Amino acid sequence: MPELTLTDFVDVVSKAGTPKITKVKQLKNRPAYHPSHDFYKPFRDHVVKIHRTDLKKARLDRLIPILADKNKINNYPGLITGYKRFWGRKNIKWFEPTSVIWSANGVDLRVNPELGLEFGGNQYLIKLYMKSDPLAKARIDIITHLMDTALRPQVDESVVMAVLDVRTHHLITPTVPIPAIHAGLLAEMAYISALWPSV
Repeated sequence: MPELTLTDFVDVVSKAGTPKITKVKQLKNRPAYHPSHDFYKPFRDHVVKIHRTDLKKARLDRLIPILADKNKINNYPGLITGYKRFWGRKNIKWFEPTSVIWSANGVDLRVNPELGLEFGGNQYLIKLYMKSDPLAKARIDIITHLMDTALRPQVDESVVMAVLDVRTHHLITPTVPIPAIHAGLLAEMAYISALWPSV
């Protein structure tokens, strides 16, 4: 059975035709995960550690001097600036985010928001978006819908599912229900499951 991350799945759904087939083939045949190949892992880990141990916003800057990779040195300052703007003057409290493997139509999806943050009287489960490419609304809709579908049984109804576009410091939450999105995503999972043995 294919096992994909939420980001993997969104990447497949966002493509059409031959590029969709190519993306599924890439996911099936990629090497096993290794932290050294995860470009954004040091940033994610640093942010989580700061919130989990209740450190100050200024500690975000301590990541840059310990980086050795030139691409990270060039890219991470923008992430840190964006995250500091998101943080602003919020009084943020950490709670451990819920994560699950959600299965449907022969596909396992790892739904694992990086952050559980409480501020402004609300609790948020937050998926971080760190790429420089603009974050399309369609991607946000898929992510927040699947987070709600997979995680809602584990958390209180008041917990808000959200995506943080780190570079632009925008926290995006669902607004109105999208008719038939669930059926469409189930169809995409069935497509991946049917294609997987052949690529």
